[in-house]
Amino acid sequence: MNTFTVQPGGTLSGVARVPGDKSISHRSIMLGALAEGETRVSGFLEGADCLATLEAFRAMGVPIERKGPGEVVIQGQGLHGLQEPDGPLDMGNSGTAMRLLCGVLAGQAFDSELIGDESLTRRPMRRVTDPLARMGAQIETSEAGTPPLRIRGGAPLRGTDHVLQVASAQVKSAILLAGLWAEGKTCVTEPAPTRDHTERMLNGFGCVVTRDGPKACVTGGGRLQASSVDVPADISSAAFFLVGASIATGSQMRLAHVGINPTRTGVIDILRLMGADIRVENQREAGGEPVADIEVHAAPLKGIEIPTELVPLAIDEFPAIFVAAACAEGETVLTGAEELRVKESDRIQVMADGLQALGVQCTVQPDGIRIQGGEGFSGGEVDSHGDHRIAMSFAMAGLRSSAPIRIRDCANVATSFPGFVDLARTAGLALEAA
Repeated sequence: MNTFTVQPGGTLSGVARVPGDKSISHRSIMLGALAEGETRVSGFLEGADCLATLEAFRAMGVPIERKGPGEVVIQGQGLHGLQEPDGPLDMGNSGTAMRLLCGVLAGQAFDSELIGDESLTRRPMRRVTDPLARMGAQIETSEAGTPPLRIRGGAPLRGTDHVLQVASAQVKSAILLAGLWAEGKTCVTEPAPTRDHTERMLNGFGCVVTRDGPKACVTGGGRLQASSVDVPADISSAAFFLVGASIATGSQMRLAHVGINPTRTGVIDILRLMGADIRVENQREAGGEPVADIEVHAAPLKGIEIPTELVPLAIDEFPAIFVAAACAEGETVLTGAEELRVKESDRIQVMADGLQALGVQCTVQPDGIRIQGGEGFSGGEVDSHGDHRIAMSFAMAGLRSSAPIRIRDCANVATSFPGFVDLARTAGLALEAA
């Protein structure tokens, strides 16, 4: 499934449940493995990224069973029960897995090595390894600060009070996880709110995370107790259908059991500012996370200046938002989004190249982009550069295209959204994969 071809036009309709939240799925395996007792996970995302995390903990001696679709049972080994793996731990395409595991492995008694695919091997890791080194961790990177990461075991960790220069949930989480093995208190202060799944889940596993405004703290020397985790549907995966149904005349979709953690709902806020008709209904809680059913109807969109305070709350959804901007009346301006340049691809440049290839005028800036909206897309060919979110975003562009769109290098869609092609077809997208 390396190439997508989308025929122009169509509408989206029906009720769908997208796969489980990737961020929560990663953390459920990690904390379940480090807890004492049996943890049961439902709704687990069985994509390549999360399965890489699962296999890494199996390689460190944690018994993990997959009981059925989305059902995982973990026999936790406690904070000091992991075993030295026989070889490097391969994180595939997952920056989340590598960065968070870096924090976990910094506290172990054994040496370890983290490797990844070609894309992951280009991604910066010093933003994690430098603050961990200040805690006492011994971690080697390449000269460029990229993987592979070699972590020397047995290094005593000490608590820290770290102030993030760039809002990043992955860096925050890695430091807090390392704090479980550190002497004293470990605190992270962030410049803007980022997803707080790690803090919520640590509390659910019996580790008290204290908050004082933008500062989150844990105290080392404790224990984690097994828990049950109900993983909601991933709002990042729902975002493609929120955009698709918004831009395709006559569309109406309902997305079920979607996580609406307030640190993740920037995509809804931004699309509503653009004029989208999105309704959040049946709000409830599942496994400590707020969830809801989301209904979206097609609506005329207008270009906006995206508020900078919403940028960290929608950082993974911007490729889809860019597609909405191309279909909006007027200009959409994004600033303050440097983080997009160090994702699975340089998402600002790669999206700009694709938009321009499909007839959309845009101007790249160091920390964002200006997109001139209009009638939609002219059709053509784009390269996703192996970035799953780029591929799925341009698939939705077909709904407002005047000619077929061909998207290359789509195999990594399986990392976050197995079953995307079938679900998109069922909803009404004329999508073929080869």
